[in-house]
Amino acid sequence: MRFSFAESMCDPSHYLPLAKAAEDAGWTSFIIPDSICYPEVSDSKYPYTPDGQREFLEDKPFIEPFSLIPALAAVTERLRFTTFVVKLPIRHPVLVAKSVSSIAVLSNNRFGFGVGLSPWPEDFQVTGTEWKTRGKRMDEMIEIIRGLTRGGFYAFHGTHYQIPSIKICPVPTDPIPIFIGGHSDAALKRAARLGDGWMHAGGDQTVLEGYLKRLTALRKEYGRDHLPFETHVISFDAFTLDGVRQLEDLGVTDVIVGFRNIYYEKTDSQTLTQKIDLLRQYADNVIAKA
Repeated sequence: MRFSFAESMCDPSHYLPLAKAAEDAGWTSFIIPDSICYPEVSDSKYPYTPDGQREFLEDKPFIEPFSLIPALAAVTERLRFTTFVVKLPIRHPVLVAKSVSSIAVLSNNRFGFGVGLSPWPEDFQVTGTEWKTRGKRMDEMIEIIRGLTRGGFYAFHGTHYQIPSIKICPVPTDPIPIFIGGHSDAALKRAARLGDGWMHAGGDQTVLEGYLKRLTALRKEYGRDHLPFETHVISFDAFTLDGVRQLEDLGVTDVIVGFRNIYYEKTDSQTLTQKIDLLRQYADNVIAKA
């Protein structure tokens, strides 16, 4: 089992010391979220809160992940950084490929690219991208990003993107793993068909077991069950050693653990010292014994 530390919407000055402390304590990776803006007027619902409320996001600091990760990588040596998740279809695939390739090179391949569909139509409105085609465009984007980050000249001619023969430099020595986030059946199918893994946004363990079984069946259906596949999961069971072992028995490869409820906090009341103490306590009580 691998362990990912989750901290976000906090004082930006906390990130570098937290990354160093997480690495020293034995965590595997640091989870980095993505949010580009907060609309003043919106009737959109957030899919991962019980009532769909989005107000918890207002005035919360989000550092752009392609900017934050290189800074964190510069002060660490082993810690991996995983986006959770970049809203892929609101961006252009060539620019994304250049960004993620640069991150992978600068971090010496310590980068996992978690991607998903934004739940906010407003993200598409403000970036001038189409909402209705987001899923099909995302499929093409994944192919383009993989093609460009392999190195050499690459061209793509699809329904939504026309990319002439180009190449980018530098590219990483290892392929960038792409993890698909989302709970819908379309997201599970995309993860099984195109992804190197899947990212779970939390919820009841019985439902989680259903997602994992569905992924296993889909990967077999698509003829990809022989390939490595990571499952990044949020679960209360991850807070105990027995719970971690139960998740591992289910086939979970990575647990995502945080120490405050960002959905219901108006402000982050934890000091940096408290955050570090909590991640160290968990590392001593769970990670070191797993």
